[in-house]
Parts: sequence; structure tokens; C-alpha cells
Amino acid sequence: MSRFLARRLLALVPVLVGVSIVVFLILHLVPGDPAEVIAGTGTTGEGIEAIRHQLGLDRPLAEQYFKWAGRLLRADLGRSLVTQQAVLPQLLYRFGNTLKLAVGGMAFALLVGGAWGIVAAVHRGSMWDHIFTVIALAGVSMPIFWLGLLLMLVFAVQLQLVPATGMGGPATFVLPVATLGLNATALVSRIARSSLLEVLQQPYVRTAWAKGLSQPRVLWRHMLSNAAIPIITVGALQFGYLLGGAVLTETVFVWPGLGRLLVDAIMQRDYPVVQGGILLVALTLIALNVATDLLYALVDPRIRYQ
Repeated sequence: MSRFLARRLLALVPVLVGVSIVVFLILHLVPGDPAEVIAGTGTTGEGIEAIRHQLGLDRPLAEQYFKWAGRLLRADLGRSLVTQQAVLPQLLYRFGNTLKLAVGGMAFALLVGGAWGIVAAVHRGSMWDHIFTVIALAGVSMPIFWLGLLLMLVFAVQLQLVPATGMGGPATFVLPVATLGLNATALVSRIARSSLLEVLQQPYVRTAWAKGLSQPRVLWRHMLSNAAIPIITVGALQFGYLLGGAVLTETVFVWPGLGRLLVDAIMQRDYPVVQGGILLVALTLIALNVATDLLYALVDPRIRYQ
């Protein structure tokens, strides 16, 4: 396992370098000058040039990149061009809020979607299978922002069971987490159902039934362990999607997360904040891929031996 992990970590070095180059260059290709945004409408051309020189934006891109990459190695993302505050603490706070939503939504999707998939696979062709299929199709088809507004209207406005917006106590997590989780639940349930149906056709499962083993034992020991790889893959992809798609949920529920911060920073051409935020999300997705590979190796010994 240690050699497997070492190989995966070594393979990440060129990926990290490539991600840093893309993150740095992509914003410089966007039209607009951050110096003009900071200076305002009444500033002369000389004032704008002075701001551009102060920020180092008049230097060659290669020089700007290596200076920025050198600060990255010291965990220094610089200061916001708009607020002049340190970028890293602000990003970590906002990213923590987004991560809470993503983890809650993913846990909801795995628990509920996994249960739906198991019931649908074990009772294939039954009424429950058809009901869960319709619910899954509806969940995939609903846009996140529309689902969030619908849940807010029903549970916050009409029934007044939970707060509509903001971040505070546990009750404020219910609607945002459900909004993110329901969309992912549909896909997880369908993948779990199809994986379990494929495993059901395997000889070792029929042998387990023939030996008279109980249904829970066959399900947990023989079926789920062998159907876990596709579920883990979809779960990892959905978690990355939840991190990236949380901006709509954060906007609907006025949640102080990373998505809203990046949208505001893009509008203001705040390069350090946008670069740091994108890099933080990219590093999280890379770490998620490594964790997924390790889970593969734990679930399937053949991967670990290879």
C-alpha cells in the first residue's frame, strides 16, 4: 500500500505544476484590467499605470508566474487587490463553509441514494423499483436553483420549519444540504441499482443463496463489497460536482461560501482571490482523486497488488 501511495503522489507533481500554470494564465486571458477597476472611473492614465506598476502587472507574464509560484511554496497567496486583506485566511474560511455543504450533501446522497438503489435492485420490477426510478429521474431533471427555491417556499415560508437563508445553527443546514444532496441522490441510486443487479448475476451470489445464507449477509458481505467500485467512482465525481456547483445553492440561500466569494472576485478582477480560490478547489479535487484510488485499493485487493 505504501508503494502504491508513493507512486500516486509522485504522479501528482506534473499535475500540480500544470494546474498552477493554467490557474495563473487563465485570468490574464480574460478581458479587463484590474488596475482600472481598483482606480475607479475618475483616475487618470498615469494613476492607472502607477497602480499597475505597484501590483507588478506591468512585468512579463513569466516573471509574474515565478514570483507567484514562489509565494505559493511558502503558502502565501498574496493580498486582495480590492480589500488589501490576506487571501489565504479568507479563502480557508469560505471554503470551510462550502465544504460543510458538500460533505453534508454527499453524506445525504450516499445514505439515501444507496438505500434506494439497494431496495430497487433487491426488489427489481416491483412497485418500489418503479417509484424510486421516477424519483431519480425527477431528481436528475431538477435544476439546483429551482429545487432550492421550491424547498425554501415549502419548508421555510409555508411550514416555517427551518430558516430560509443564512448560516447559523444546525437548522440552517437543512435546506442547503437537502438541495445539494437530492440532485446527487438520484445518480447514486441509479448507479447502486445497476451495479447490484450486475453482481446479482454472478455465480458466487447464486452459490451464497444456495447455501442458505440470510439476505442481509449475502447483501453486505457478497454483493455490496463487489459493487462498491462504481459507487465510489460516482460518489467521488459527485463530490467534486457539489464543490463546484455549490455556488448556485450559496446564492439561493445567501450562504457565505467560496462560490459567492469567487463570483464577486471575478467581477472585480481581483486576481489573487480568484487564483487562490481556483487553486484551492483544484488541489481539493486532486486530493479527492488520490483518496478515491486508495479506496479502490482497499476495496479491491487486485488493484493494490498491481
